[in-house]
Amino acid sequence: MRILMVCLGNICRSPLAHGILEHMVRAEGLDWEIDSAGTGDWHVGQAPDKRSVQIAKDNGVDISMQRAQFFTPALFDAFDHILVMDHQNYKDVIAQAQQEEDKEKVTLFLPNDMVPDPYYDSNMFKPVFELIKQRCEQLIAEWRES
Repeated sequence: MRILMVCLGNICRSPLAHGILEHMVRAEGLDWEIDSAGTGDWHVGQAPDKRSVQIAKDNGVDISMQRAQFFTPALFDAFDHILVMDHQNYKDVIAQAQQEEDKEKVTLFLPNDMVPDPYYDSNMFKPVFELIKQRCEQLIAEWRES
């Protein structure tokens, strides 16, 4: 299974989701590929936000080697599931879909809700980490059964 996490700049939320799920998948011995991207291109090639790197490290997850990439239509073919962090990310990704099959791959990371962007509030990194971790546990349980 191939899973792509998407947020705005690919430096805060999606790298955390990418790293947390990848860490859990490895621990479970699952053969899943996890990656992340952003709908904005201003951070392409950069490491995740230092606060994301730190909160991940504090919880035993290393995301320091990740580099931001820009979401392009080619990623629809490369992934089975595309999980977006908020409603604007959803609109931006869906707008690039070239066929109905592409649209069917895209869902909100949190069903009917959005992952808060911690970029402008350093105090949000810990709660966002916990929220993402909890959802990753749910996703593994759901997808293992399917």
